[in-house]
Amino acid sequence: MWSSLPPVHTLSLHDGTSFPAFGLGTWLSEPELVYRAVREALKLGYRHIDAAWIYFNEEEVGRGIREAIAAGDVTREDLWVTTKLWNDMHAPGDVEAGLDASLKQLGLDYIDLYLVHWPVAHPKGVVRPKSGREFLSLIHI
Repeated sequence: MWSSLPPVHTLSLHDGTSFPAFGLGTWLSEPELVYRAVREALKLGYRHIDAAWIYFNEEEVGRGIREAIAAGDVTREDLWVTTKLWNDMHAPGDVEAGLDASLKQLGLDYIDLYLVHWPVAHPKGVVRPKSGREFLSLIHI
């Protein structure tokens, strides 16, 4: 293991906020494996973790983050955690519930970046549409 971590390359948003340019993606990662990957990535110097509700592994991603913080590998303030709103929660009244669900699953007090996962919408409860009829125009939500 490195005696000191290399510098983390960052990008800046228009308001001056900076965030790590490279992060650990968690898509298609099985729960126990993603937990171990998050723990190891944070030990190695990763500071950006990319998650999403639809990956169905936010609990384990959050466990890895929380345990890394508890072990002193990283502080929450040094991390940039991204997660995403799923397509059946685009209605204005559903966005906060989607965020709350991710916060609860991750076990975190805040998310650094909350993105709309895809610019398409599904009816409430349609997680993975099976036909074009199960997509909504964004003007209808």
